[in-house]
Amino acid sequence: MIDLKLLRTSPDQVRAALARRGDPGVATLLDEIEALDMRRRAVTGQLDQLKAERNDAARADATLMKEKGALPPAVLVQRRQLGARISGLEGEQRELEATLEAKGLFVPNLPLPELPDGDASCNAVVRTWGAPTPAGGRPHWEIGEQLGILDLPRGAKLSGSGFPVFVGAGARLVRALINLMLDLHGREHGYVEVEPPLAVRREIMQGTGQLPKFEEDMYRTTPDELFLIPTAEVPLTNLHRNEIVDGAALPLAYAACTPCFRREAGSAGKDTRGLLRVHQFDKVELVRLCGAADSPVEHEKLTAHAETVLQRLELPYRVVLLAAGDVGFASAKTYDLEAWAPGVGQWLEVSSSSTFTDFQARRANIRYRPRAGVKPEWVHTLNASGVALPRTIAALLETGQQPDGSVTLPRALASYMGADRLVPAGGA
Repeated sequence: MIDLKLLRTSPDQVRAALARRGDPGVATLLDEIEALDMRRRAVTGQLDQLKAERNDAARADATLMKEKGALPPAVLVQRRQLGARISGLEGEQRELEATLEAKGLFVPNLPLPELPDGDASCNAVVRTWGAPTPAGGRPHWEIGEQLGILDLPRGAKLSGSGFPVFVGAGARLVRALINLMLDLHGREHGYVEVEPPLAVRREIMQGTGQLPKFEEDMYRTTPDELFLIPTAEVPLTNLHRNEIVDGAALPLAYAACTPCFRREAGSAGKDTRGLLRVHQFDKVELVRLCGAADSPVEHEKLTAHAETVLQRLELPYRVVLLAAGDVGFASAKTYDLEAWAPGVGQWLEVSSSSTFTDFQARRANIRYRPRAGVKPEWVHTLNASGVALPRTIAALLETGQQPDGSVTLPRALASYMGADRLVPAGGA
């Protein structure tokens, strides 16, 4: 039997749920874990028996010592042999437990039953907002260059591809978007704003599920072994690591805007132009912690908070429920928010809103006490981008582009920019 706290339920239920992810490697991993766990149980049984023999021997030895004053040489040899067998099995037990724990960290979360079966082709559009304009017009990288607000070549000169530079009104646009979102989520949605560290320890990344599975995609510093965060979800969720939260304080809601660092940008050579896939970008992140019973309602509320940003920016979008074979490693259920970008003729993911049930809480040891004197329970963690900037800016530029080369800005953003449009460099 698989007996790991990270798996949380019976082996048959784990296998059935994880089979929906369509990853044959997971089944192999579960087989390995089950075999290791069977061996661990066998070793534990042998240890219990040998320790019982050692206790019996200790009592017999005490009697011999009273009678004869010393133990016979043959008995001493037997006792040393028994001790060596126990020490050897204890070492094997520790090694098995360490291996089981390490392999358990590669087991993904269990998709919730309401997810569609299948891969990304089975994702379901659950609602739309706004009227998308017909595909066409210039792509955002051409618009940004003409406006003088986006300098991709100099970004590549500084750091390589995937590191854009925003200049002048472009930098102000970034700042305006950040301020709009943080004000919205703080003043209207009740989130506590946090300014977290951008580099965290290994166990913090492990708590939210980025490590060990995705270590090759992360930026790591040496020799201090810190990781640049791929999203503010990592430090925000781990704020309460190894804590028991007062249940009366739930739900907890945090918001942060940070740079995000991801080495996997542009993988597989798809969607690499302009701002579609980058290694560093700014993102406003929303994290909520709640009790298990409130988790479904909290997920819908969180998703609505992210949607409000796109509505304020007047960007047509759709909400997509990811299928079990497309949902992320740590997620139990995810909605993608996709804004329409007519210049590239694509729906661009600008936010993912996910519930992790108790998956991250078990890894980070975050519990809550429903009331005084009651046993602590695992919290449920949720997060959403509220929202990520690069593709949002791409959609804004392509949606607002005008025949004269200018770009109109939505009213909510114009008040933060101090202007209602962006004009070409040198224009009026």
